[in-house]
Amino acid sequence: MADARSVILGRIRAALADRPGPVTVPREYDRVRDLGDVLTLFEKQVADYRAVVRRVAESALPAEIESSLTAHGVRVMVTPADVPTWWRVGQFVWSLDAPMSPLPNAALDRADGVLTGCAVAIAQTGTIVLDAGYAQGRRALTLLPDYHLCVVHADQVVATVPEALARLESTRPLTFISGPSATSDIELDRVEGVHGPRNLEVLIVG
Repeated sequence: MADARSVILGRIRAALADRPGPVTVPREYDRVRDLGDVLTLFEKQVADYRAVVRRVAESALPAEIESSLTAHGVRVMVTPADVPTWWRVGQFVWSLDAPMSPLPNAALDRADGVLTGCAVAIAQTGTIVLDAGYAQGRRALTLLPDYHLCVVHADQVVATVPEALARLESTRPLTFISGPSATSDIELDRVEGVHGPRNLEVLIVG
């Protein structure tokens, strides 16, 4: 067996003898690009995905959250336990999901929506990135409820994907969200809500 293996490897080496050596892969990516007003671009790109997006002042955020939830007719909202208390407004039922006492999937599925923050947002692609960090919770929170209300602060918006990746820790569970969940796998007919929320609303703060 060992002799046969040596013969085979010898033939492979001989066949590759005239091939060029190792190829140097360039790693200097275009990390920073001037795309103008990144907030305006992010707002446009998010809207192009059929998501609802609007800018709000920090002081008006609680009222805007309440207005959004009222407009969607929600009653029960889930949210990570570390979401700021002043985000949990109105006469809604707030179910908190904590690492030591996670909500069961059935409760997430019955909830009308979820409220989270984000880790970073990408203007060029209109993408929100979650990494299970502060005010974001675990991945299931934003996959099972039908409606996702996400708060994005202006200083979290970057121009490009490389800029976003530079801010993220690759070992964390990353979720990239570009608009409501949708697929066109079956006869190119767009179907929303198959892999996550059918409705995405983004509040850009600041």
